[in-house]
Amino acid sequence: MSERLLRLHAECGQSPWLDNLKRDLISSGELARLRDDGVRGLTSNPTIFQKAIQGSTAYDEQFRSLLASGSSIVDCYWSLVLADIHGALDVFASLHVSSGGGDGFVSVEVDPHLANDTAGTLAAALEFWSRVDRPNLMVKIPATRAGLPAIRAAIAAGVNVNVTLIFGLDRYDAVMEAYISGLEDRLAAGGRLAGIASVASFFVSRVDTEIDARLDADGSSPALALRGRAAVAQAQLAYQNFRRAFSGDRWDRLASNGAVVQRPLWASTSTKNPAYPDTLYVDRLIGPDSVNTLPDATLLAFADHGSPVRTVDLDPSAAGGVWSDLARVGVDVDDVAEKLEREGLASFVASFDDLLNALRDKATSWGFA
Repeated sequence: MSERLLRLHAECGQSPWLDNLKRDLISSGELARLRDDGVRGLTSNPTIFQKAIQGSTAYDEQFRSLLASGSSIVDCYWSLVLADIHGALDVFASLHVSSGGGDGFVSVEVDPHLANDTAGTLAAALEFWSRVDRPNLMVKIPATRAGLPAIRAAIAAGVNVNVTLIFGLDRYDAVMEAYISGLEDRLAAGGRLAGIASVASFFVSRVDTEIDARLDADGSSPALALRGRAAVAQAQLAYQNFRRAFSGDRWDRLASNGAVVQRPLWASTSTKNPAYPDTLYVDRLIGPDSVNTLPDATLLAFADHGSPVRTVDLDPSAAGGVWSDLARVGVDVDDVAEKLEREGLASFVASFDDLLNALRDKATSWGFA
């Protein structure tokens, strides 16, 4: 693999993470090789685990043993998932140490059914944090309205949080506020801020998919001229908001007590439209104190022909112009964000439920009632 991933961090201050996890990635040594090639962390979600577990026999031995011990299907699921999480945490542990706690994180998501349950989400996050007990774990909590107070409380409790499924600027601002308020709550209670880490996962390509469809439906020349520009513009505006939020007296007080910024993480960065460059959502969103989590194909594409050059804040006025133009052609970006959040949650719930059903069917076929 080329040195582009290494340069992305060394020259631009952005951390490339892998958006995938499966058992043979760990057992084959491939994940360790990717780490050495410049991958600095890893994210997972229910859809990733569905594909990994249903698409492989690598989990059968552990699954059969768990069933024989009397574990429920749900408990089996989490044991399978957490075994992979522990393996990935081991791979990235040395990087977490050498980076001073700046990278080497592995994320696991709470049950997606809890997305609108504040108390349930917080309880699940605290249980994961206690059960795994590793400093380079991040617990994924969705950025729903119910998720926001859970994020604040988890940060106050000292849990590393990956806030997921962010689709709009207003919600992103609320996520940053939850993080900062959580740190303030912890400081007020006498807790240490050093060692607490968080990222805010801002989803990118799905925004273009949805907004492009609305622009196509409009069909006017001004609308069609905006195709493929909304997602990058919104992410670049989000980066501006990030810079503002983590500056000034309020933030300086927390930073002086050991706090670190909640880095924006660009998620859903594979290009859905084949007419767009395959590294579009990497090349245009490069900047310091940020993360880009890359599916396998996008990771390989960037390693082959990506451009490790700072781009995310080179022309902020252009990003604002695109956003204003979208409003002028009637695109309701708030409606887009709400729709994508509903769809994202529904997708994760479906993947979670489909996998549990597949595990039940396999258990039955093996003679476990």
